[in-house]
Amino acid sequence: MNANPGTGSPLGEFLTTRRSMLTPAAAGLPDYGDRRRVPGLRREEVAQLAGVSVAYYIRLEQGASLNASPQVLDALAQALSLDETERRHLHTLSGEGRQRARRRRLPAESVTAAARQLMDAFGEAPAILLGRRSDVLAWNRCGHALFAGHLDPASPSRSATRPNTARLVFLDPHTRELYGTDWPRKARDAVGKLRAAVGEYPDDPHLASLIGELTMGSPEFAGLWAEHRVRAWDLAEYAMNHPLVGTMRVLQHSMTVPAMTGVRLVVVTAPPESSSQAALQLLTHFAHSDVAVPEGATAGIEH
Repeated sequence: MNANPGTGSPLGEFLTTRRSMLTPAAAGLPDYGDRRRVPGLRREEVAQLAGVSVAYYIRLEQGASLNASPQVLDALAQALSLDETERRHLHTLSGEGRQRARRRRLPAESVTAAARQLMDAFGEAPAILLGRRSDVLAWNRCGHALFAGHLDPASPSRSATRPNTARLVFLDPHTRELYGTDWPRKARDAVGKLRAAVGEYPDDPHLASLIGELTMGSPEFAGLWAEHRVRAWDLAEYAMNHPLVGTMRVLQHSMTVPAMTGVRLVVVTAPPESSSQAALQLLTHFAHSDVAVPEGATAGIEH
């Protein structure tokens, strides 16, 4: 799963990439203009900012030292101007984090009765259960209608046919149209979440296969993957252009599911009494209706 084998380790790849993206001015260092031979900061500058020796920092980038202390990792995070999500990812990629991940036996992904009850508790709000690789483990009727009404509603119940949200974002034309002008941001978020998953589950062969498939199938994915950006599962706002109910602006809330490793529940809401909420309510009607709606039709809603 290493997009740049020359660095020797995911930790080295992450440090190298983040260093190349940080300008001297942003780090409070002098910029020597044309005399700079590398993009971003030099290794010596990162080591200076973090208070470690240059030789030690080089070993970290080369993958020759994978047991940096939490204090050193925090110093590197500060030197590289990492946000909180990136800082946690840096710790996960360290030797201690990766050893914990290797020792952990990953359970088979399935939907427990408790998880389904949690999803059902959100009523008619579109909701989906996602596994650690962003596979759709389950969805309610409205979740299916919103995210993938063109797919078999029973597909998440079979491991061989489970939709994967990252695969949909990059390889499915319907999903690209669904996010419209917000697709580039959705794409960056999808890649960032997969990056975090690789750090958490470095030895998951199915995750490695997914990364390979997307890298080969989408130049856009390959370019974003090389940036080594990391995204947290939290709250995101997107404009969605649904073929049945038109354009709406929604919030996608992501939350962990208790007692299920890496499983998250994503619930979609819209502001009360807004046109977006009206669109979601109309979508709910379609989701529970036995009346067939012509493919590609868009209901008339004022926005």
